Amino acid sequence: QVQLVESGGGLVPAGGSLRLSCAASQSMFSINDMGWYRQAPGKQRDLVARITRGGSTAYADSVKGRFTISRDNAKNTVYLQMNSLKPEDTAVYYCYAVQSQIRWGQGTQVTVSS
Repeated sequence: QVQLVESGGGLVPAGGSLRLSCAASQSMFSINDMGWYRQAPGKQRDLVARITRGGSTAYADSVKGRFTISRDNAKNTVYLQMNSLKPEDTAVYYCYAVQSQIRWGQGTQVTVSS
């Protein structure tokens, strides 16, 4: 099963940018679907963005126009570029990958100060 390692979280002021990375231990072509969920304290884990093996993307309404998901097959890595960050984007961001079952990364904290 694939293993995922996330990086790139941190503290940023409102309006700032961050880029999250998720490195997979296997070729991207063995993975059907990858993306990011986020979970704020006391809330459920919600989908933020996803990208399929074929390159199709989808976003939560709350991040459309601000976040961009992309992939580098040569590096087995998916990225989440986050611009115009808002305090409500504060959460732990989890990378996921779907093969026969869903696998999760360890999570990375994103904090946006007002």
